[in-house]
Formats: sequence, structure tokens, C-alpha cells
Amino acid sequence: MDGEDSSEVMSEVHVGCPPHSSGPHISRFTISLPPEVEPSRYNELFEAEAAASVREVLTLDDDGDLVLPRRSKQSTRCFNVTIQHNITSLIPSVGLQVWKAELVLADFVMHKMCTSSDFNGIISLELGAGTGLAGILLSRVAWTVFLTDHGNYILDNCAKNVQLNSGVFSHQGSVHVRDLNWMNPWPPIFSLGNSSASQERYSWNSSELKEVQRASVLLAADVIYSDDLTDALFHTLKRLMPLGSKKVLVNMVLYLALEKRYNFSLNDLDVVANGYSHFRSYIMEEGEHRRFERESFPAFVGKCIDLNEFPQYVREYDRGNDVELWQIKRSENES
Repeated sequence: MDGEDSSEVMSEVHVGCPPHSSGPHISRFTISLPPEVEPSRYNELFEAEAAASVREVLTLDDDGDLVLPRRSKQSTRCFNVTIQHNITSLIPSVGLQVWKAELVLADFVMHKMCTSSDFNGIISLELGAGTGLAGILLSRVAWTVFLTDHGNYILDNCAKNVQLNSGVFSHQGSVHVRDLNWMNPWPPIFSLGNSSASQERYSWNSSELKEVQRASVLLAADVIYSDDLTDALFHTLKRLMPLGSKKVLVNMVLYLALEKRYNFSLNDLDVVANGYSHFRSYIMEEGEHRRFERESFPAFVGKCIDLNEFPQYVREYDRGNDVELWQIKRSENES
């Protein structure tokens, strides 16, 4: 593990970053409305920029008649999100970078916001938020968004991005950057006013912890890369997500985007995605009950969302074939 912790890694996402630099760097991600999507809501998310071009040269047709200049209009509805991120980082600080799965999650969030009211006025928590991109976009329509991660460098960078994008937020909503270490029990210890200034800034208070209990949507992207962290994540989810029942006022759903990473395994003598396999061991897909008839049911049920169901809103990346988006809930058949 120590060797892995000292390894430097680099995401494929480094929009406009100068070559041979390691960050931090500020990139502007363009969020644009795909041509096939006609939003039913939140047109104010996009600024209409009409560009007109006129042919200057007068010409005659075959009959000698004057051809009138034609005016072509193209409406571009888009806005920019400004994100400070590192180009490279050590593995414990990968939250300083923007990863492809975060952009897929951002596409999904934007599509829900533009074509439905499902996220309107919700309370949401982003786990392992890193740079905070998806949660910042969600804050445009949500009531409260908690961007959570662990480590002062990552939290400081996330808070910087919140500041850089304050104009994106809904006027009535609020965004909080909070420390959440999955290795510690939930709920986190809230501030009693005797912490250091840095710890105090990202500490929870009792009213926030009560508000999180009413959260309906959890977000996470590219948090599946270490088996230990995956174990800790699902242990936290068990405590955070209540079991579905009539007594539960709000049933939480987790939207988790991940990128499969393949390595050669001596045990398997093959190229495998071990981290992905460990993640899947926690989840029963919808309709998989028969598979577990003689076993204990996993604590979570999930559905892999077809990425073709929503178009690309973030311009500056290629989705590729190794990214998945999961909708995950607590299993009613958990044993």
C-alpha cells in the first residue's frame, strides 16, 4: 500500500492545461445543451447566443434575378463551470483531479435537471466529491448540497471551486463543503467550537446532520479504485441510507459513476478489473433474486444505467467504453 500511495497518477481530463505542468490549474468546462434535447425546464441555465452571418456578395440566379442575402441564425445555449484541479497527484490526493466518471455523472445530472423536476428542491450529498463539479451543477436546482471528501488540500480546493462558481447556484439554495472520512463511523462528530480553524471550517453542525437525514439523492464518481475504500464506502452507505419502508419519509438513491481499470493479475493470469469485481460483490442487480436464493442477500440493489439514455452536456471529453453509471438503493430483502 505504501508503494501505491507514493505513485503519481494523471487523469485523462486536463482541459487547456499547459504541457509538462503538474497543477494546480484552472479549466473552464463548457456545459452546452445538446441539439437533440429541448428542455422543458431551467432554460435559464443556458444563455442564448444568436450568431447571424450574412453573405456579403450580391449574386444573380440563372434568370438574372437578384439573389437576396440570407441570414442564418444559430442559437448556442451554454455556460461555463470553472474548476481548479491538479494535472497529476499522488493516489491519496486523486480528489484534486477531474476524472472521466465525474464528467459522465455531470452529464446525467444536467440531463435530469433539463428534462425533469426530479432534482428540484432536493437535499443532496456528494461522496468523495473531489473538485465538486457534479454537486456544483446540481446546486443550481437543489435546496442544499453537501460536498464531502477527506483531507484539507482536497477540501480547500473544493471550497475554492464553490467560490469560483457562486454564480451558478440557485439563489435560495446552499452549498457546504464538509469533511467525511469513510473510515470513521457515521454520523461524523460535529463541531463543538474547540477545533482548529481549518478543522472548524469543514466540520458539521447538528442541524446539518439532521438535514442530511432528509437527503434523497447521493452522488459519487470515481471512488471505486481501492478495495479498502470500497469496503469503507459501503459501510458508510449502510448507516447513511435507511432501509426502504413505509416508516421512512425519504428513500435515498445513490448515483455512482465509475471507470473500470484493468490490470494484469498473477492470480487470474489475465487482465482483470479487480476493483470493479469487488464493487459488484456488494450489489444485486434488479431481477437477480434467483441468483441469491440460497445465499444471504446483498445490502444493496442496483441498476446499470445505459449511457445512451442521456447525451453529452460537457464538451471537453470522450466517454469511451469503460465508464458505468449505477443507480443504487438499499435492498428490501437484505439479510
